[in-house]
Amino acid sequence: MKHPIAVARGDGIGPEIMAATLFILEEAGAPLEIHEVEIGEKVYQRGIPTGIEPKTWDVLRKTKAFLKAPITTPQGGGYKSLNVTVRTTLGLFANVRPCVSYHPYVSTKHPQMDVVIVRENEEDLYAGIEYQQTPDVMCTLKIITRPGCEKIIRYAFEYARHQGRKKVTCFSKDNIMKFTDGLFHKIFDEIAKEYPDIENEHWIVDIGAAKLATAPELFDVIVMPNLYGDILSDVAAETSGSVGLAGSANIGDFGAMFEAIHGSAPRRAGQNSVNPSGLLLASIMMLAYLGEAELATRIHEAWLSTLEKGIHTYDIFQEGTSKAKVGTKEFAEAVAHNLGNKPQKLKCPIYKANTKVTPLQTPLKTKTDRKLLGVDIFVYSKEKAPAFQKKVCSLNPTPFELKMISNRGVRIWPEGQPETFCIEQYRCRFMHKGNATQHDIAQLLENLAKSGYDIIKTENLYSFDGKMGFSSAEG
Repeated sequence: MKHPIAVARGDGIGPEIMAATLFILEEAGAPLEIHEVEIGEKVYQRGIPTGIEPKTWDVLRKTKAFLKAPITTPQGGGYKSLNVTVRTTLGLFANVRPCVSYHPYVSTKHPQMDVVIVRENEEDLYAGIEYQQTPDVMCTLKIITRPGCEKIIRYAFEYARHQGRKKVTCFSKDNIMKFTDGLFHKIFDEIAKEYPDIENEHWIVDIGAAKLATAPELFDVIVMPNLYGDILSDVAAETSGSVGLAGSANIGDFGAMFEAIHGSAPRRAGQNSVNPSGLLLASIMMLAYLGEAELATRIHEAWLSTLEKGIHTYDIFQEGTSKAKVGTKEFAEAVAHNLGNKPQKLKCPIYKANTKVTPLQTPLKTKTDRKLLGVDIFVYSKEKAPAFQKKVCSLNPTPFELKMISNRGVRIWPEGQPETFCIEQYRCRFMHKGNATQHDIAQLLENLAKSGYDIIKTENLYSFDGKMGFSSAEG
C-alpha cells in the first residue's frame, strides 16, 4: 500500500535536488504515491501573493506528508514567506533539525557533534505582523503564547525520550524580554519537572549560541523560540560540516512537511553541482514519519556509505579525504548503488517503527482576575521632545493620569535625560484613577484626536491575578 505524498520541485536548485532525491527513493522501492504541486516563484509571478494556489491546499490536506524543495520569495513588500505560510496554516508547530558531524569524511572542528534543534514554528516574530507607523518607524509584533510554548516544549521532551536522548536545553533571552521569552522559560521549567528521566537546563541565547558554535558536544536536544531556532539551526548545521547536509521536519497534529534547511541558491541552478543531501535526509525523516523505519534506515546507511567511500559534491570535497568530486545526479546514482551497504565507521540512526512523536496536551490555563488599568498610546509627532512633553503634560485626561512619556522604550518624562535621542514616535502611558473601562479609553482617544494628536497604536494595560501585565515605566 502506497503512501500519498505531495511533492513540490521548488525554485533555483530545487528541481535538481528533488530529482536526485526522488531517484534514490524510487531505486530503494519507497512505496510512495506522488502528487506534484506547484508553489513558489512562478505562482507569485501569476499574481498570487501567497505563492500557493487555493487548490493546492486540498492536495496537501489529502496527502500524508509534503516533501518540498527550496523556493524563492520575490523581493519587495507584499510577499510573505511561503514556508511560514504553510507551517502556520497547517499548524506545523515543531521544526526538527538534526545537526550531526560526519568526521573525518566531512571537515569539521567538532567531530563529536550530534545536536537536534527543536524550533517553535508558528509564533514569535515570524507571525509576520508588521506595520510602518511613521515615515521612519517600523514595528513587528513578537507573539509568544502559553499553548504555543507548551506544545513545542512538550514535543522536545517527548522527542528526547522517544529517541533515547539524555538532555533538553532551553535557549531564551528572558533577561531582556521578561514577558515573551520569560513565558517560554517559565513553561520550560514547569514541563521539565514532568520528565525526571531527562536532564534539563536553560541558557541565555547569546552565550548559548557561542557555546553551540564552539562546544556543541555540550548539547543534545535544544528547544527555542522561532527566530533563535531558525538562525542557530543554520549555525549548528554549518558547525557540523555544511548547511547542505541538514534536513528538516515540520510536524503538526494533522500533517507534516519535510525540506532541506538551505535556500534555493538560484546562482547554482542548472549546473548539476549542488549537494542533494539536505533534501534526501529530509525525505528519510519523512519515511520514518510514515512508518517506513526499515527503509529509512536502509537509505540512510547507503548515504553514509557514499560519504565513507569519498564520493562527494564540491561543497564537502577535501583533498586527501575525498576520492571523487561528483555532481548532483552522480551523487544520487552513487547513493542508489550503495543501497544494501552499511557504513563502517559512521553511526547510523536507528529509526523506530512508531516515530510519530505526539506531545501531551494540557488544558489551557486562563487567568481569572484580569483588570484593565490604563492604556499606552503611541503618537506620531515631528515635535522635539521638550515641546511634545510640555504639550502632553498640559492635558487634563480625567479620569486618567499621565504617568510616563517614552521614546523607543526610553523614558523621557518624568526624570528624562537631555542626551536621549528621540524619533517621531512617542509612547504616552495613561493610568486610570479608579476602575478603567473600554468606554473610558475610547473617550480618551476621542479627546486626544480632537486635540490634534496623530494616534498610530494603542496597547491596553492589564493586571493578571494582581501582577502587572506590562513593562515598567522605566522602559
